[in-house]
Amino acid sequence: MKNTILFLLILSSFTLITSCNENNEYESSQFNLTFNFSHSWDEKTVTNTDFNTIQFTNDHGESLSITKLRYLISRITFEKPNGETLTLDGYNLVDVTNNSNTSFTPIPKIPEGTYSKVSFIFGFNNEDNYDLNYPDLNSVSWNVPEILGGGYHYMQLEGRFIDNNSTETGYAYHTIRAINNRVTPQVFKDTFFEVDLGQATILNDTTFHINMNISKWFDTPNIWNLNDLNNMLMPNFDAQIDMFENGQNVFSLKSIKP
Repeated sequence: MKNTILFLLILSSFTLITSCNENNEYESSQFNLTFNFSHSWDEKTVTNTDFNTIQFTNDHGESLSITKLRYLISRITFEKPNGETLTLDGYNLVDVTNNSNTSFTPIPKIPEGTYSKVSFIFGFNNEDNYDLNYPDLNSVSWNVPEILGGGYHYMQLEGRFIDNNSTETGYAYHTIRAINNRVTPQVFKDTFFEVDLGQATILNDTTFHINMNISKWFDTPNIWNLNDLNNMLMPNFDAQIDMFENGQNVFSLKSIKP
């Protein structure tokens, strides 16, 4: 009887150790992910040291500078081959002007494995985009006035360009949810969009290197005429739709590296 009890105690201890080891193994298969955002004008790398100098040319032929660039990404999502999805909470306001938040590591770790699709939302979707939800964004003037539908910006791109009169003129290329104030009741159209980074296999801590080609905001598929469209774009329903269409082409995945 004593031998039986001793055997059961040993077996119980072994089971406990095995269970702990299995938990440790499971925990070790959770990995940190980092998303690095770089920026370019076609083949030229762009950082904030390139700001405030007229040195870029869009497809319409205007020479321009960049004085501000910041944009928001949210809902980073990993989709498994079986259709299951894992969406990371939180968001990141990339501020190129101040060279801040160009690298973002979400707090949750991701289980190892192969994912058929990795994506993020440019801006906020409708579920997340409502007034006064984010005090930190309110404090940096990221919110949209209520008369324009409220919620938050997706991007603020500003600078100066040489207009048709050879005069240096400011532009403000701000993207928000499109609103049509010319009808009653107001009509809204979704202009956030999903950026599909493709497939990824996660076997350790991994960094996604993502590039924004700023020039694409002005040329694909809609050639942008800054002489006609340079300011007051937030209440311009048609301009916001054109921005949304151009935005589909600005992001690309450069590499995934451990």
